[in-house]
Amino acid sequence: MVKHVILWQLKEEYDEAQKAQIKQGIKKGLEDLQGKIPGLLEIKVYTEPLRTANCDLMLDSKFENEAALNGYAVHPDHVEVATTKVRPFVSSRVVMDCEA
Repeated sequence: MVKHVILWQLKEEYDEAQKAQIKQGIKKGLEDLQGKIPGLLEIKVYTEPLRTANCDLMLDSKFENEAALNGYAVHPDHVEVATTKVRPFVSSRVVMDCEA
């Protein structure tokens, strides 16, 4: 099994209300991919970091194997969410992929 974890920081130009709306769009868009992408076992987006955090959102997902993760990266449904709900709103992204 492969874990795919991403931490995002939203752009500073957004106020708290805008950030909340953006977070919900990202959460819904990514979590709705469950059952649509071969090899995607679990996907969860966390939108409420503690005050000690230095990021705004976290994606925690599991895949059958590295090939499934690679397929997810280019799957049209994922690409659509990434290009419309995520990339326009984030200023930084940190990724960790590993065997679990």
